[in-house]
Amino acid sequence: MPAATSATADPQRPEAKPRRRVGRPAAAVLDQDGITSAALQLIRKSGYDGFTMAALARTLNVAPSALYNHVSSKRDVLVLVQDHLTSFVDVSAFEAEPWDRAVRDWAWSYRDVFSKHTPLIPVIAVLPVTDAPKTLAMYEAVSAGFSRAGFPPERIVSAIVALESFIFGSAYDVTAPADIFDSGSMAASTPNFTAAVDRLAEQRFERPADVAFSLGLEALIAGFDALRT
Repeated sequence: MPAATSATADPQRPEAKPRRRVGRPAAAVLDQDGITSAALQLIRKSGYDGFTMAALARTLNVAPSALYNHVSSKRDVLVLVQDHLTSFVDVSAFEAEPWDRAVRDWAWSYRDVFSKHTPLIPVIAVLPVTDAPKTLAMYEAVSAGFSRAGFPPERIVSAIVALESFIFGSAYDVTAPADIFDSGSMAASTPNFTAAVDRLAEQRFERPADVAFSLGLEALIAGFDALRT
């Protein structure tokens, strides 16, 4: 009869290490930068209509409950995105350059940043700036520059809003198709407009979107300059 197997472990045999659990870690590693990056990726892929908290959680490969440990709502995520993008807008010229040059540099930088993220413009344009430190820092720098230049305090915010309305609209123009003003079969009945479009197309050394932005921005700067004391 074979000897019974001893239940006692062999002292010469090392103990087996516990096996690592398969599957998602118990606590997902999330931070605001990662959430912001994933939100931008999702919006670029699916547009704002496809941006939901559930979709964002899937993009991050976490459960929605893990996401809500870091942000309380979709609005909180949008504030993070707004702040992230605004941090790339250059306001440094307001510290040292003449007022008109500072406005010009800021506006061009602002347009270029948001021309790469046009799906967000309708949302960010009406998003409150509460709890958005980088966005508020931008507005503080611009407001201080306007104030130092002698702009009436009661007109500063309105001037910024007017400039932003122009900037956001111009950001869309950057990505507009080249033939957006092609009148096609209606060319004969719109001779003045068609001729103007043709003349613009002849200016091959400049992008039409840049020509339009420069023209409008210089007009705004000249108009606002007249209000300074």
